[in-house]
Amino acid sequence: MLPRPFRFFQYLTLLFPLLLASCVRAQEVPPRLATGYGPLDDKLSRLVSADANALSAREARSLKNAVFLDAREANEYAVSHLPGARHLGFDAPDYSVLEGLDKNRPLVVYCTVGYRSERAAELLRKRGFTQVHNLYGSLYAWKLAGLPLEDAQGKATNKLHTYNKKWGSFVPDSIGEKVY
Repeated sequence: MLPRPFRFFQYLTLLFPLLLASCVRAQEVPPRLATGYGPLDDKLSRLVSADANALSAREARSLKNAVFLDAREANEYAVSHLPGARHLGFDAPDYSVLEGLDKNRPLVVYCTVGYRSERAAELLRKRGFTQVHNLYGSLYAWKLAGLPLEDAQGKATNKLHTYNKKWGSFVPDSIGEKVY
């Protein structure tokens, strides 16, 4: 048995993440951004900004002349991505995919749920791009909207890289084949 002061710190280290999580309040999310899947919508309301830079899957798809940028890692992109999307990456972004693009051309950045892409979008704005949007709910919202995905060969796929098993729990099993 640990001495009393060590037990206190042990309990404190277990409670701290729970206390911190309870401080994060859900934001009011406009109905246009809702995915329609409660567990995901609840998680997104605490994780991703529902601001003027956020687009729903349908809004993103209808955006004229937009370039879609995947802010996930290469192994995630290879499983499935939005049709025609360019792989930007996150840990070590490949900004060469932006060469020759007009700084005023609409960019839609996405990842699995929108957390990484929101950060990547901020960096793109700092690089001078003026119309950078985050796909709210990202790949999950896209798939829940019934929109297509393609694999590394450019063929339609029903596979969906869910980052890991925990994040895969925020979408229904009917969404497609979950890959971790």
